[in-house]
Amino acid sequence: MPRNQSATANGESHDEALPSAEAEAAPEVGAEAGAHQADFMTKAVTVGVIGVVAALFEAALIPGMIIGVAAMMAPKALPKIGTAVQPAFRGAVRGAYKVGQKARHAFAEAQEQVHDIVAEAHAETGAASKSALPGGGAASGA
Repeated sequence: MPRNQSATANGESHDEALPSAEAEAAPEVGAEAGAHQADFMTKAVTVGVIGVVAALFEAALIPGMIIGVAAMMAPKALPKIGTAVQPAFRGAVRGAYKVGQKARHAFAEAQEQVHDIVAEAHAETGAASKSALPGGGAASGA
């Protein structure tokens, strides 16, 4: 850090540290965070006071106010919620895909069994109708 040496009227010298750019930037960042927090607190207090007044006059307005507060907070909260929910969402999609594949496989097996039963029934009816014909199912050539 650069130093500033200055002499006083009685001849004594003082060694003072000059502020650097980093040291000057730190209070600004802290000031921005403080201003942001103060702004949030102002909004929260305003919403709280309006909520109490609305509850005193008309209780039916409370659900609408809750929706409004949620809409106000959504842009800040959604990115955080999205990163937290993403693994669960991926797991749910994978699970649904696997269930779909198993259901498709089970349906294909059931369909095959139904086709087998229909083919057996058709074969039995075909054999029964041939035996019901006069002459035992053999065509007579006259």
